[in-house]
Amino acid sequence: MVARVTATAAALALIAQLEREHGSLLFHQSGGCCDGSAPMCFPVGEFMVGSADVQLGEIGGMPFYMTEAQFEYWQHTQLIIDAVPGNGGMFSLERPTGLRFLTRSRLYDDDERAWLDTHPVRRVGL
Repeated sequence: MVARVTATAAALALIAQLEREHGSLLFHQSGGCCDGSAPMCFPVGEFMVGSADVQLGEIGGMPFYMTEAQFEYWQHTQLIIDAVPGNGGMFSLERPTGLRFLTRSRLYDDDERAWLDTHPVRRVGL
């Protein structure tokens, strides 16, 4: 199995902290408007996943989404979610912690790409 999205130990620790404080969470990769292209963290029920979104997988047991159009550009890369010092996105839960989620990426190798080609992302609207 090849993960489309993973998280560093620092990100997993921050996710666990936010889950203790806020309950179940979800992530949505911002498309670049107000908060750049940062991964945004929300309590479940406070962000509406749309019919144009796809679920890439889970990090820390929490679902991770992005728009299908954005996925077309990122489909050749594994997203690696990290937590680093700084201010989180304006609406993202980690903002007051002094840490922010950051998306890093790496290209898949040929074997990973072949596996992923036979295991499509889950389209939310279908």
